[in-house]
Amino acid sequence: MKEDFYDILGISKNATGAEIKKAYRKKAIEYHPDKNPGDKTAEEKFKKAAEAYEILSDPDKKARYDQYGHQAFEGGGFGGGGGMNMDDIFSQFGDIFGGGFGGFSGFGGGGGGRQRRAKGSNLRIRVKLTLEEIANGVEKKIKVKRKIQAPGTTYKTCSTCNGAGQVTRITNTILGRMQTSSPCPSCGGAGQTIDHRPNDADAQGLKAIEETVSIKIPAGVEDGMQLKVAGKGNEAPGNGVAGDLLVAIEEQEHLELQREGNNLHYDLYISFSEAVLGASREIDTVSGKVRIKIEDGVQSGKILRLRGKGIPSLNGYGKGDLLVHVNVWTPKALSKEQREFFEKMAKDDHFKPSPDSGDKSFFEKVKDMFS
Repeated sequence: MKEDFYDILGISKNATGAEIKKAYRKKAIEYHPDKNPGDKTAEEKFKKAAEAYEILSDPDKKARYDQYGHQAFEGGGFGGGGGMNMDDIFSQFGDIFGGGFGGFSGFGGGGGGRQRRAKGSNLRIRVKLTLEEIANGVEKKIKVKRKIQAPGTTYKTCSTCNGAGQVTRITNTILGRMQTSSPCPSCGGAGQTIDHRPNDADAQGLKAIEETVSIKIPAGVEDGMQLKVAGKGNEAPGNGVAGDLLVAIEEQEHLELQREGNNLHYDLYISFSEAVLGASREIDTVSGKVRIKIEDGVQSGKILRLRGKGIPSLNGYGKGDLLVHVNVWTPKALSKEQREFFEKMAKDDHFKPSPDSGDKSFFEKVKDMFS
């Protein structure tokens, strides 16, 4: 089982943003690869701390994690940090240490050594899913236009930064000499410049292609969620790392089912005769058609609960229910014989409303729906 993000940073769920940042800084210093050379265990803990910080420092991601747990970031991750490499960490969180982290490289302060590799730009697409696909999970193959390094492009070490990807400046201030680092203006932080590029490449040595990307979408996702496919964005020049493909989930409206969280609602219309005599009806669910029995004497507004016929929980804790709302259809036009029959029945005690304790009010039914 994957370790809890709060446990990784050693904080409580009520930790403030400042406390989260402080806890991450402490863990990153303790397990930094420059401080623990060759220690794979320390490197793994360093990556785990960065992944935990990426989620918990973002209010939206933190809210999804608190609600769904790790399941919210599986299958490529909904903007999560799964699969982060060292270059991702240094490029995203290096500035958290400012200039006070002297001696350790890669965080914009002090020491040299580690080169910051440029990262390609992210791409964003939208994927439409049916309710059935959301309920069962699906693998989508999507054609994506992205930029890759053009074959035949060669690079050379940047003469401005000597391959470091950043330049350091020392400024005299009233507080003394201040040292600052910033991405190299000549190579954009890549540490390399183009030596030769083919005719079909752009100024950065990249060319556009169309690629089919396979995206595994877990069951239980919701409209508006975002899935991250690492490394399927645009590539970066030279020895940079590729950006990510961000996939926004769009839920298509179902013709007969309405979603409410993990529960589904279905309006079932029956005739007056069926309500009196009972009936057997076939209805749609996200896993196929099912046949349900309607007891004789059923009242309009009754809710039949089909347990486990809803949407699976994204965190893996069971499924929602399908709530069937029974609506008795009243005919609007009657023949002479039919009207005479109902006029006669209007005086019959069997046709007079006589609710008992088992017939719940509208508000009681609404309360049951959310219980």
